[in-house]
Amino acid sequence: MKLLDFSSKDIGIDLGTANILITVKGKGIVLREPSVVAIDNATSDIVSTGVEAKEMLGRTPENIKAVRPMKEGVIADFTATGLMLKNMLRKVCKKYNAGKPRVVVGVPSGITEVEERAVQEAFLQAGAKEVHLIDEPMASAIGAGLNVLEASGKMIVDIGGGTTEVAVISLGGIVTSTSIKVAGDAIDEAIIAYLKRKENIVIGQAQAESLKIELGCAMPLVTEITKEIRGRDIDVGLPKNVEISSKQIEDAMQKPISEIIEAIVNTLSNTPPELASDILQNGIYISGGGALIRNIDGLITQKTGVKTFIADSPLECVVIGAGKTLENFDKLKKIILNRKPKNQ
Repeated sequence: MKLLDFSSKDIGIDLGTANILITVKGKGIVLREPSVVAIDNATSDIVSTGVEAKEMLGRTPENIKAVRPMKEGVIADFTATGLMLKNMLRKVCKKYNAGKPRVVVGVPSGITEVEERAVQEAFLQAGAKEVHLIDEPMASAIGAGLNVLEASGKMIVDIGGGTTEVAVISLGGIVTSTSIKVAGDAIDEAIIAYLKRKENIVIGQAQAESLKIELGCAMPLVTEITKEIRGRDIDVGLPKNVEISSKQIEDAMQKPISEIIEAIVNTLSNTPPELASDILQNGIYISGGGALIRNIDGLITQKTGVKTFIADSPLECVVIGAGKTLENFDKLKKIILNRKPKNQ
């Protein structure tokens, strides 16, 4: 029972491209913030992190830079990530008296050894005592309530901000997986490009994201919905209002969505027959922000012939999985020990 001695110092983290979620053992999810940091250029001090910093994106004066330091699931700006993590961990540790925590953090399954070391180093510098990595699809599957230790094939599709992770899991290990850098951010970019091309209007990423959430769909909706947006007219450079429909956003999202479907189909085709048979019986589970796209489950079912389910609390699956791993560390630590860095 030695594990309980420092239970309050156990922290699970979903270090996402778009959002960071932190869970403290015994307390549940205690922090949920956008992965954004605003830094004073002159002093290198943090101006703000999370929600406040996200509102500054694209609006800062010269002396402040607001950045998303995570890109495609990994650290793109080491200094900014370090500052952001230090700030967020300090907040959590102070509030919950966690001291130097032991951390379990979800990382993309396609991460390289160099990127792994960068994540571990960032957390150690931010004040963690020890850092354990868990593959995001594995954490997602645990968070979705799937029994990952049994000898039965489970398929999880985690559509995050920077990466989509597709994995087939059995006996506590990933049997086959695909990690692609096409996910929520790529869908936002596709919407921006579509409106530029078709409507001659320029919008920012925040507006593209809200269009994806409000109008986005993987298959046509029974009743089309519309929204008026404001952007900048490309020709005259002045603000312009345009009415956009769910059909247009569906068209805009088609390419990234089809790449995600292709990753699922490729993973299924590389799955051993016995496990493929299990998946046909158990179904495919989707997690991550992309699971909230209307009709995405229906489209995956249609394209694969396998019944597809949206996980409960899809946005929280990775952090819930990291938390459950901490709660059952003795039972699940082989999952962490078994994972090997991949150099895809």
